[in-house]
Amino acid sequence: MSTRREPAQIGDLPPIGRPANTALLEAGITTLAQVAAHRRRDLLAMHGVGPKAVRTLAAALAERGLAFAD
Repeated sequence: MSTRREPAQIGDLPPIGRPANTALLEAGITTLAQVAAHRRRDLLAMHGVGPKAVRTLAAALAERGLAFAD
């Protein structure tokens, strides 16, 4: 699947790269609140979501008083 059509940023998610954006979109995740409902390890298991994207998401969650479902 080409990621060229995927937006560089989705909703209120921080910039995490197109492969990670594509993975989250395919999982129906478009907001930080939805990210917070998932465990860190489940996000890492998604093809395209790596440690750097998860760290970026964790920082964005923390800024809003949220955290992963771990």
